[in-house]
Amino acid sequence: MANAAAVLLSLILVISFLSAAESTPPYANYTSLTATILSTLGFRDLAGAGAASLSAATPTTIFAPTDSSLLTCPTCCIPLLLQEHSVPGLYPVHFLRTLAFGTKIGTFAANRCLTVTTSSAAVTASKEVFINGVEITKPDLYNNGLLIVHGLQGFVSHLSPLSCTVESMTSLSLPQQPPPTAAFLAMRFMLKDAMTTLRTTGYSIVALAMRVKFSELSDLKTLTLFAIDDESIFLDGGGSHAYVAELGFHILPNRLLTSADLISLPRGTALPTMEPGRDLVVTSSGDGGPVAPTRINYVKVKRFDLVRNQRIVVHGLSTPFRHVDCHGL
Repeated sequence: MANAAAVLLSLILVISFLSAAESTPPYANYTSLTATILSTLGFRDLAGAGAASLSAATPTTIFAPTDSSLLTCPTCCIPLLLQEHSVPGLYPVHFLRTLAFGTKIGTFAANRCLTVTTSSAAVTASKEVFINGVEITKPDLYNNGLLIVHGLQGFVSHLSPLSCTVESMTSLSLPQQPPPTAAFLAMRFMLKDAMTTLRTTGYSIVALAMRVKFSELSDLKTLTLFAIDDESIFLDGGGSHAYVAELGFHILPNRLLTSADLISLPRGTALPTMEPGRDLVVTSSGDGGPVAPTRINYVKVKRFDLVRNQRIVVHGLSTPFRHVDCHGL
């Protein structure tokens, strides 16, 4: 049934292409055909983004996010996302599985690269492929020798200017082998779950900051994160950039502290963060209520267990943490 549908799709596209060939220039044909392919496969947002941003003379591979996933990013620029999700050259899934862990591929967006990783498996054909941590769940949806389309489970956020610099991604450039499959994939799934929840509950900046550190966070076994809602971040003098830069100071690596755990911590308890040599400290031990709130670095924990799954707990703060000298406590 799947083969028959693929053949039917190809016939429809070929007929559409040929019927327009006499009345339109080659470039317009290519652009129209690419948009038709994406729309027919169900990627209507990408199809409407303007395939003209891709090169008409270059074989192309598109890692296509679903329309539903793009709804979670109302501020995303879809035409730019299309460029960032598209790479020159043909990359069928069997070839992607053979690439070295952490291979970077340049996209149609200038100075922006995607990172390819795979799960470890004894048989290459069994490897799962990830693009910037997002799994290819529908490989080789379309391949006509000029265009390949893979379906992603979610979408890749707008790429950083440093995305092509291997040295800036230490967790990808140093290991010779990917982390253990079961733990690595479980943490990756839990991170995606946490980021989705945060995006839809007013913590989209925190979700974006987690995406920036996704590779580094994937290497952890567990984590506790202290989050600032979007409104508070922009009211704070440091702004969103300061919070993103200080995200590691708001994360307790390999430690899962629920609301009950935090409330039980005595005053003066030091909490090591992802920033070496920079610990948080419990400055006020209470029941977490309005009368006796729990404070860390003198900042009130105003919402407990914003996110809580098997590996990640997120608590809400009133303001970002500042450095505190714990020796006087």
